[in-house]
Amino acid sequence: MSEASVVPPGPSVIDALSLLSEVAGELVVKSARDTHFAIADRVGSVARRATGGTSTVPDLVHRGIAGAVYGGLTAGLRAASVGLDKLAATGVGPRLEETPRGRFVSSAVNGLIGDTLLRDRPQMAIPMAVRLGGRDVELTHDALASSYPDASGRLVVFLHGLCENESYWDLHRDDIGTTYGEALAGQGWSPLFLRANTGLSLRENGVALAALMQRLVDAWPIPVTRVALVGHSLGGLVIRAAGAVAAEPPASGQPWAEHISDVITLGTPHLGAPIAWGIGHGSRGLARLPETAAFGRILDWRSVGVHDLVAGLAHDVPALPHARYRLVAATLTESQRHLVGHVVGDLLVRPSSAYGRDKRGSELFPGADVLHVGRTDHFGLLNHPKVHAAMRDWLA
Repeated sequence: MSEASVVPPGPSVIDALSLLSEVAGELVVKSARDTHFAIADRVGSVARRATGGTSTVPDLVHRGIAGAVYGGLTAGLRAASVGLDKLAATGVGPRLEETPRGRFVSSAVNGLIGDTLLRDRPQMAIPMAVRLGGRDVELTHDALASSYPDASGRLVVFLHGLCENESYWDLHRDDIGTTYGEALAGQGWSPLFLRANTGLSLRENGVALAALMQRLVDAWPIPVTRVALVGHSLGGLVIRAAGAVAAEPPASGQPWAEHISDVITLGTPHLGAPIAWGIGHGSRGLARLPETAAFGRILDWRSVGVHDLVAGLAHDVPALPHARYRLVAATLTESQRHLVGHVVGDLLVRPSSAYGRDKRGSELFPGADVLHVGRTDHFGLLNHPKVHAAMRDWLA
């Protein structure tokens, strides 16, 4: 095969346009059709009662014309999707991963429907990987030595939240002049940033993280002496899920979990997130009426990763054996005891869930260090001065 015939790696913008056409046909147009017909049926039934049934023929004509229009739109969009898929298979078009905006779109779509992508459009599904400069780093000794020439034996590994990517760890850099990774590098740590398909189940991502960490520890250029794991939001749940498979001994080398000294979670919904619970109940409520059922299907068209946020991870998921847990929660209010702060937390996660404390007083992490950050939201926990200070002490 000649070099000119080799398809460039990763999804293209044309793949994204094909997906957009498919979603527009299967979800948007069909939802509009079903809502239209449901409302028409409701109005038609009232009209038939008022006219003694004489409005039947106009109703049939209306339904026939509308059905033909919706059918034509759906068929056109389906044909466009198929055509774009064939064009994308030739390798033409810019890669989605080549720009920050494209990587943002890819991560967001993977968070929303990543499990569906892995099944139906695997070229668009993000594999879990170490990232540097917008690219995956191969987990071999030579590749890691080349990518991290100042490698330390102390690794701090960052994992982002739902629909995010590794660049989210740069948020607020301009406000405070540094990032968690840069600050910890100044303390002798080697920061590494992961990217994951957050639409997959927590346990599936946990298995992937455990496998990646074992390969990373085995291939690191110098002997690893200490590892800290930092997870934002769903990333903290994936770290916990990895702990459930950490007990399995590796084929060779020292188990990666033996090196974990610290686990830091930032706004992680250990016991679930109200917004995910609300979406689930909203979809079921909308499904009760024909006129709103289509909107319920739109809400329900979400990944298993989003579903997993409803309950978080329960007590049956063991903690990493040698790790000290540090749990950070945020509230919009200065005090977490304020009624608003208690109820809405950081807009996505309540403090009790971020601390792993249920209503019965039971704790997922007895003896853990906890930190409350007031007057900020869920994403304000990324590079917050108060968290910076705490990390400096925790990872001294």
